[in-house]
Amino acid sequence: MARFLYNLALLFLLPYVGLHLLLRSRRQPEYLRHVGERFGRYPSPQPSPRREEGADLLPSPASGRGAGGEGLIWLHAVSVGETRAAAPIVAALKAHHPGHRILLTHMTPTGRRVSEDLFGDGVERAYLPYDYPCAVRRFLRHFRPAIGVVMETEIWPNLVAICKEKGLPLLLANARLSEKSARRYARFPNLTRGALQGLAALAAQTEQDAARLRALGAPQVEVLGNVKFDILPAEDQLALGEVLRGRIGSRPVLLAASTREGEEALLFAALAKHPLGEALLVVVPRHPQRFDEVAALAAKAGLALQRRSENAPVAARTQVLLGDSMGELFAYYAACDVAFVGGSLLDYGSQNLIEACAVGRPVLIGPSTYNFSHAAEQALECGAARQIGSAEELLEAAAELLRDEAARRRMGEAGKAFAARHRGATARTVEMIERHLPPLSG
Repeated sequence: MARFLYNLALLFLLPYVGLHLLLRSRRQPEYLRHVGERFGRYPSPQPSPRREEGADLLPSPASGRGAGGEGLIWLHAVSVGETRAAAPIVAALKAHHPGHRILLTHMTPTGRRVSEDLFGDGVERAYLPYDYPCAVRRFLRHFRPAIGVVMETEIWPNLVAICKEKGLPLLLANARLSEKSARRYARFPNLTRGALQGLAALAAQTEQDAARLRALGAPQVEVLGNVKFDILPAEDQLALGEVLRGRIGSRPVLLAASTREGEEALLFAALAKHPLGEALLVVVPRHPQRFDEVAALAAKAGLALQRRSENAPVAARTQVLLGDSMGELFAYYAACDVAFVGGSLLDYGSQNLIEACAVGRPVLIGPSTYNFSHAAEQALECGAARQIGSAEELLEAAAELLRDEAARRRMGEAGKAFAARHRGATARTVEMIERHLPPLSG
């Protein structure tokens, strides 16, 4: 009955789906690309000579052998954070299972673009369809995956039910569930319980996440850690950081990384009232469609702004450098002296602070950290991070650290040690996947 009502609600919302995509495309035109994929319509693969010999050679969905005749491992990473988190898992699966293809599915154009930057042609990619039964069935019929792995917490009742019906193991990996999200899922107890019980396996990041999932009805939850600790900065990113630092010169640098809507305005207003002297504020918005908006906010605050995309030395009069580039976050961390992690100044739950710690930069975080509560608590306890309550406090704390090289060094070393202590979740997660991965036939 719960799924029946859920599907009725989906049918009621169907006329609004196109409007939703159209509205999103006003800020990000990519939402109007690959629209068919969101309803389970995918381009037909080119037939291979073996397929042309006869229809009896087509694989069955349960065989896990896709259109190319190879085993297919499917990972779903809804957007940017999940896609980056999938990177060490993808690398491990490609190394351990070279006979399998990898499919990455997304829900946002930004996540898809990050996938292109990270993996190039090394994986296949598509949008996961909306949770309409017919669309889900078309998706599974087209790709014929051997196994599905959903990153973090994306619980789609029809997807789970249809995978179980077809005998396709669907796993939830690197799962996190804040108290806020748990309360939202608890409003639909039967639907949530049924979906969680339909999963073949479930791995949580922390014991707190596992407890919330069990309270919602998950029968068995493993605690395997957070794979984001296993994401290491690539050498080319560190080298790019040196290039960026060279363009900045000897000025101290405060980085505001992955900022969300509303936070930049607060930072710019505080900076206009309390200048950082010769220090440079580098702002990297979380969403690329907001680059122009953030530039306009800086101009409105009367701040001299320069764009990273200009690829020019930073002028002495420049107060704000806008990081209007994708896939370079580690480079920005490498180029800064102090890092503020966005999404924490306002009630967004924070973005990933682990990356800044891994590079060895002192971290400042705001009061909202529910998406990374466990990591934030531990980073604060070990001295890798400091918590601030407002944009003004952020600038005060940053100014203090920029004057104190020894304090920056202590926090940076604590951050590196903190990140190193928690590595290993990728190996445990891949082992869980392998327990459920059917062997290649033939």
